[in-house]
This record gives sequence, C-alpha cells and structure tokens, in this order.
Amino acid sequence: MSVAWTQHLVVVPIVLPLLCGAALAPLTQGWHRLKFAVAYGCVLALLANALALAALADGGWPDGIGVYLAANWAAPFGIALVADRLSACMLVLAAVLALAALHYAQPRWSRIGVHFHSLFQFLLMGINGAFLTHDLFNLFVFFEVMLAASYGLVLHGYNVERLRASLQYIAVNLVAALFFLVGTALVYATTGTLNMADIAGRVAALAATDIGLLKTGVAVLALAFLVKAAMWPLGFWLPTTYAAASPPVAVMLVLMTKVGAYVILRIWLLAFGEGAGAAARYGYDALLWGGMATLVFGAAGMLATDTAGRMAGYAAIVSSGTLLAVIGYGQPSLVTAGLFYFIASTIAIAAFVLLIELVDRIRTPGAAMLALTAEAFAVEDTPAEPKGRGVPAAMAFLSLAFAACALTIAGLPPLSGFVAKFGMFHALINPGPDAPAIGATGWTLMALVFVSGLVAIVSLMRFGVRTFWAAETVGQPTLHAAEVVPVAALLLVSAVLTLQAQPVFDYLARAGDGIHQPRLYIDRVLGTLPVPAPVRSSAPAAEAP
Repeated sequence: MSVAWTQHLVVVPIVLPLLCGAALAPLTQGWHRLKFAVAYGCVLALLANALALAALADGGWPDGIGVYLAANWAAPFGIALVADRLSACMLVLAAVLALAALHYAQPRWSRIGVHFHSLFQFLLMGINGAFLTHDLFNLFVFFEVMLAASYGLVLHGYNVERLRASLQYIAVNLVAALFFLVGTALVYATTGTLNMADIAGRVAALAATDIGLLKTGVAVLALAFLVKAAMWPLGFWLPTTYAAASPPVAVMLVLMTKVGAYVILRIWLLAFGEGAGAAARYGYDALLWGGMATLVFGAAGMLATDTAGRMAGYAAIVSSGTLLAVIGYGQPSLVTAGLFYFIASTIAIAAFVLLIELVDRIRTPGAAMLALTAEAFAVEDTPAEPKGRGVPAAMAFLSLAFAACALTIAGLPPLSGFVAKFGMFHALINPGPDAPAIGATGWTLMALVFVSGLVAIVSLMRFGVRTFWAAETVGQPTLHAAEVVPVAALLLVSAVLTLQAQPVFDYLARAGDGIHQPRLYIDRVLGTLPVPAPVRSSAPAAEAP
C-alpha cells in the first residue's frame, strides 16, 4: 500500500509558501524583481494546486474528501489535513485574491519594506493551513502564523494612523488568541481529543455532566473566531484597520475576516448538527441573531461614514454578518446560497479596496471639502456648458469599476451580488419538502439583507457623486498598468461568476451536502490508515561448508 502522488497536493498550500517565504527572507532591498518573480510564481503554483484539489474533491476522491496524515500518524493522534470541495474552493479564492494583491503591490507597496514578500507568503501559509487543518491546536498554530504575519503587513509603510490602528488590531487579536487557548483546553478536558472529526464523534456520547463544560469551552472558543469574523460588538476594530492598511494588505484582511466565518461554519456543522445529542444545534440561535445584529451595525456604519476605507470595512462586516446569520438559520439550501454570497462579496470588496487608492488620485482635499459643504448646506450646483472634451480613459475605467463594485456589494443586478442575494431569498421562501416553512425569523433575515443592500447603494452612490461629479479633478489621474490589471481581473471574475452561476451553485450545493453529513468526515478522517513501512526481504542464510 502506498500513497498516490495526488494525496501530497493537500500539503502543498502549506509547505510551498513556507519554503518561499523562508527563501525570500535573506534577500535585501535591492532584489525587488527577483523577489516579486519568486513570490508571484509561488502564488500561481498555489492557484494551480488549488484548482487541482477542487477537481479531485469533486470526483477523484471517495466521498469528495482527501485526507493527508502528516508524519504518517493516524488520526486522532497525528495531524490530519483534510481537503474537500469547500476547503478547495476557499484555497482557490485565497490564491485569486493573493495574485491580485501581489500584482497591485509590485510597482510601489512591495518596495517600501524589505520583508514584504516573506510576510506575505507566511500570511498565505497561515490562511491555507486554517482552511485545511482538522485539528483545533493546529488551527491555533495556523491562526497565530497568519496573525503574526498580518501584524507586520498592517504596519507596512507605516504612518501615524497606520501605527495607531495596528496597535489596536494587535491588542484585540492577542486577547482573542488567549480565548482560543482557553477554549481549546476546555474542549480537550471534556472530549479528550482535539481532532475535529473525533470531537464530532464523541459529542453525542458525552455524559450530561460534561455537556455544560463542553458548551462553555466552545463558547469561549467561538469568541476567538467571532472576533476575527467581526460579529457585533466584537468587530469594532475592523473599519479603522481596513482604512489604515495599505491596499494590498487590506485585500488580505478582507479574506482573513472570512476565515473566522469559515471555521465557524466548519466546526458547527460538523460537531453540533442534528446527530449531536444533547448538544445538537448549540449556538445556532446566537449565530443567527448575532449575525443579524452585525448586519444592522454594518449597514448603519456604511450610512454614517463618508470615508471610502471605512465604508469598505463596514461592507465587510455586512458580508460577514450575512454569512453568520445564514449559518445560524441552519437550512442547507440557504448555506449554498450563502457560500456563493461569501465568494461574490469577498471579491467585490477586495476590488473596491484596491480601487480606493486609485480614486483618491482624482480628489483634492479642497474639492472634497467643497463637495461636503455643498451637500450639507444644500448649495445649488448650476450645470456649466459642456466643454466638448471626451472622458479620459483613466476616468472611464475608474467610474465603471466603481459602479461595478457598488452594484455587486449592494446586490443589485446584473452582477454576482444580485445572483447571490436572489439565491438566498429563493432558499428562504422555498425551503424544500423536509424543511419548515419560512417564519418570522426568516422574513426578518430577508428584510435585513434587502435593507442592507439599499443602504449600501445609497452610501456608495453618495460617495460616487461626491467623487466623480461634485469634486473638481486635477488633470488626468495617473494609473499604472500593474494597478489597473488586478482591479479589472477581480471584476472580470465577478462577471464570470454571474455568467457561470449555475455550475458554481451546483458545485457549492455538493460542497454544502458534504459538510451537512458529518458522518462522512468522521469515517474518512478516522478511517484513513497510515502507510505501512516497506517490508524488506531478509537475505538467505549462507550454507555451512
């Protein structure tokens, strides 16, 4: 018995950025092109590997699950990495966003600090590890790798505002790490294991006296994930950090926020489904109502702010709150639509984050203040005679890209945000034969998602009017090709999601069916045997003379 070479693809998303980051660390400031080429090649390889894993999970592995036993130790005693349709999809998303961020950083941001590329690779290692690991302690390790790298990246190209925001970001995440450790210890004290599949298999058999301690440990553990997922009131740090971070780093922060929601989705559907006995559906109501409160908080924040960076942060909070509420609602078909919204909103917010810096180049402080004053005092703007000059190509790109981001974030047709919200509304109204009909809670969730979209389009269009119509422009903005390409590429991916919505929904439906069947994970992870050592044939004994 031997391991097929395709099984080793599961560990590549962790090992490859680790080796690449370590190789780039000794290179000094003058090796910009070499460092960029190596880092970019690494991320391209990660994208190809993620696509291969998605194909294997969707037809090459039994039950769509690939298990890699690190050091050839059987679970639950060794480290198990698990790749399925959902984790492979997240790896593809991470690679796409990393490519866009790295491409955007090449002409400017990556040249400011010596170790930008090394920290970027270590950040990818932590994110990919969080998507693949099936062990709580190793999840903690990957979270800390991810956070340690993000601390350096948030400070990258530091100024006073960035320094202040990064100190808050570091303090909040250090407290969250403490919660993570305490919660992990309580779960281990109750179940005697840290392997997620093993925990799921033991929850239903726990004695009544141990259920309380397990719920306490899981609640403490959830605080660490919900801080990262920015659930209200734990997400107060996010808008300030997004607004202060450099654009390529902010793109990765958008993804990191979704890592917390992904872990919540993975653990809750695995360990607290219908077969969890006395612990079944534990915490679902808290996720549902907490997610809806997060929706309200994010929408109110978007309406209250006039800063594009903070607006992007509040849009990420709305996206995260929607996904948390979808998880808490507990309807499989709604989870499928929620996953599509997860992908579409993450790509749109990432494109908007990159676009902000480019848009700011056409706004002077005086023009922005004049636009705000005119709006506040209802100054009538008399239209001037047209000058007969066409819109420059740079202005056309910025305005069209901004409109595409606004429509997708708000969930208006014709882009992928509308498809995602329409899918969620359809799932709520038509839950299926085995699910209860929509009630007051479902209507409330639908109303909040709808209203948050209206608030988003009002806020974004208000910013767009001030920027493109009310503010004076100083010549044609200078846009570097390396900055335009990633924004255009992300918007193109959003368009492809719209045109190919049916195949994507089908894939996510299969991913959702898999994560709603915890017994598949338990059997595959705990049933995967180590590879036996090769048997050496003994040499024949020499004949006696």
